[in-house]
Amino acid sequence: MTDYDFRALEEKWRGRWADTRLHHTADQPRRKYTVLEMFAYPSGDIHMGHFRNYTIGDVVARFKMIQGFDVLHPFGWDAFGQPAEGAAIKRGNIHPREWTIQNIETGKKTLQRMALSYDWDREIRTCEPEYYKWTQWIFLQLLKNDLAYPSSSMVNWCPKCETILADEQAAGGCWRCGAGVVKKWIDRCWFFRYSRLAERLLKDIDKLTGWPENVRTMQRNWIGRSEGAEIDFTLDTGEKLGVFTTRPDTIYGVTFMALSPESPLAARFAKENPKVDAYIQTALRRTEAERAKADKDGVFSGHTVTNPFNGEKAQLWVADYVLAGYGTGVVMGVPAHDQRDFEFAKKYGIPIKVVIRPPAEWATATIGIGWIPEMLAGTELESLDQHTLAELFALSLAGPDAIETDPRISLLASIIQSKFLTHPDHFAEAFVDDGVMCNSGPFNGLMNREGIQKTTELAASKGFGRAKVNYKLRDWLISRQRYWGCPIPIIHCARCGAQPVPEKDLPVVLPLDITNFVPRGRSPLADSPAFMKAACPKCGGPAERDTDTMDTFMDSSWYQFRYVDPRNDREIWRKDEITKWAPVDLYVGGVEHATGHCLYFRFITKVLHDLGWCPVDEPALRLFNHGMVLDAKGEVMSKSRGNVVSPQAIMDKYGVDVARLAMFFFAPSRDEIRWMEEGLSGAQRRVFRIWSVMKELAEKTRGFSGTPAQAALSTSYKHMRLEIHAALQKATHSFENDLQFNTVISGVDKALNAYDEAIRKPPANDDERRALREFASILTKVLAPMAPFLGEEFHEWLGGTGSVFRSDWPAVDPEALKTDTIEVPLQVNGKLRGIVTLPSGATEAQLREAALAHDAVRKLLEGKTPRKVIVVAGRLVNVVV
Repeated sequence: MTDYDFRALEEKWRGRWADTRLHHTADQPRRKYTVLEMFAYPSGDIHMGHFRNYTIGDVVARFKMIQGFDVLHPFGWDAFGQPAEGAAIKRGNIHPREWTIQNIETGKKTLQRMALSYDWDREIRTCEPEYYKWTQWIFLQLLKNDLAYPSSSMVNWCPKCETILADEQAAGGCWRCGAGVVKKWIDRCWFFRYSRLAERLLKDIDKLTGWPENVRTMQRNWIGRSEGAEIDFTLDTGEKLGVFTTRPDTIYGVTFMALSPESPLAARFAKENPKVDAYIQTALRRTEAERAKADKDGVFSGHTVTNPFNGEKAQLWVADYVLAGYGTGVVMGVPAHDQRDFEFAKKYGIPIKVVIRPPAEWATATIGIGWIPEMLAGTELESLDQHTLAELFALSLAGPDAIETDPRISLLASIIQSKFLTHPDHFAEAFVDDGVMCNSGPFNGLMNREGIQKTTELAASKGFGRAKVNYKLRDWLISRQRYWGCPIPIIHCARCGAQPVPEKDLPVVLPLDITNFVPRGRSPLADSPAFMKAACPKCGGPAERDTDTMDTFMDSSWYQFRYVDPRNDREIWRKDEITKWAPVDLYVGGVEHATGHCLYFRFITKVLHDLGWCPVDEPALRLFNHGMVLDAKGEVMSKSRGNVVSPQAIMDKYGVDVARLAMFFFAPSRDEIRWMEEGLSGAQRRVFRIWSVMKELAEKTRGFSGTPAQAALSTSYKHMRLEIHAALQKATHSFENDLQFNTVISGVDKALNAYDEAIRKPPANDDERRALREFASILTKVLAPMAPFLGEEFHEWLGGTGSVFRSDWPAVDPEALKTDTIEVPLQVNGKLRGIVTLPSGATEAQLREAALAHDAVRKLLEGKTPRKVIVVAGRLVNVVV
């Protein structure tokens, strides 16, 4: 039995922390370190997925405290959004605010129990006017600097949540509910000119050396930079129709053009052509996943366009595989050299024109030998028998040396290429590789890569084209037709148009008198006459407020810096305060936010930097993505699935330190884990063992201090010292770098085993007593960031004053890590049966002798002579019976 009482221990140290304000942020940091975890959406209590996220950051924060850093470690709540509104609708008689605040208070109590080193004086809640006043202020700064604008638009629409989604929230379905996203026309919505910073966001990814490479790659791909040309085709109405292409070298192969169904031009054609209208209506009801299907479809618009390079006319189609957000929302169809265009042209009988000559081997492989006799008709080779033809065909693919051996081979290769180019209907697929331009007017004979530049230069010189860089990144659509969100600070006047709310009148407070939160294609805010009624800031006449609220991702795009001055009601923050703490040194959260939130908060940081409000233009030096927490069945824990495990019951039964150590030991922090309560029993046994060891050491080593003399230690004490310094080295690296706390705990286990071995013999001298004292001191410091209550208690047992987190971090002694022994695994018939410790220079004979003398090996031999003893010097001994 043990006298370990976690309840008493936790109560004691929570009281001490509160009395000493241990977690209070320094007013004047000497060495600053800012740790931030992605804050919580309060849709219920904290679950084990949150527990993992927040305790990872807490380990680093506490480690930095012991190292002597002044740490800013705050917390807040991403409190606006659809789930609270959905809960209110589902329950019928509860207000989203009531639901949200209730969940915040519940979650906060759980977090406070988890021994997280948060400075709760800096807590923020995005649903409070004191916070969203500054969200609105940022909106006005964007508007003032031409980075915000209203527009009618075809938008991503979630039919289940009944709201607009930004592109980043619609990829693969609605980010909240998973429903298929469709397209819908909205007359008025607000955008941020996110794409204006596309090149900067892309280029500055190179600055993010502390971010995971997979996140950096995802952001590069999402921004999607591509170089090419914009070419002006002429519509049969006389209008210019610009199209962006990365392959102007294929411009002479255009046989059709395609518009996205969202295009305003397509909408215009729909009014004059019922077939176009019907197709567009069907296409817009399809989800993005359905539109990405292999079977491409479309409808002829009834119009043609003229290619400015050769004067040829091409049909203009509307096709749902064309994305409105890419380039101009128009693509040029070059079916011979684009597989998507090829499939579309084949389906609708659109001509195919080859303008990049494929090599003979590609041509013959594509059309197959069966077509060759037809191609040889009328040539001197048409009389060849099939056997000879097959041989020549094979040799034509073998390269220049083979072609030169027989003139017939050269002739065959030439015929295949020339005839092939006149029979594009025989293509089995598009030719998309590099080659020589043909059927391309003045560019015939050029390698197509050179042709990209030359065709662009010609278009520019003639005035019908220009070099262009395009980005997949679209402007951020922030309007939401929901109630529970930050109101957009705009007043609409019939005379003056959209007018910004004066900064002195902020915040525009979200009304609490709404009773029906069900979206109806518009925000429920429109139902509040008191809210809607306003005076125009420009003319003073009657006007109405904007009914939309902002995307909840706007709330989290700047929160990381509000913590530096969270109660400031005069300005977003004092500039001297943000200079003390920005940027975030470590940001912890899930990889699912790589191309949504993590891009948005980079964008807003750059805007605030450019406006002089932020000293840095990137929000976080380092990003760490933790793995997901799965339930026992392997499903992701989430409140919507109803499979969450609450840490409250676990902490009630086992205590906080056991719960934390169990979570850390499951797997490296970056890996997903399957939560099983069995892991808690192992962590509890580990804590009981450590408690007993430390109690014994604190008593037996009282009065001893300093570094032990290595030469005065026996072999077992040297080994104990080696293992505790190895654990310290591992902890220092892990807490600072890879955050693999499971390896730290494994190191502690090895050190404890070495301790058990050492104390089989009482310490023989004062240096061995010092080694034991050093062992206890290092063990305390290594454990403290992961198990803070144990760390504090052990620090006190060892005579430490104040908090362990205000002490210092021990240094690894290189002498302790030197070893004059090795551990050699012993196998019998290839199976591990034990480990023997020998001098590092042990000979093969000594290894053999030690193996045969080992108890486990002798027992298995039962007096028999082994057939063979295999010795791998310094690595293993395998006894073959």
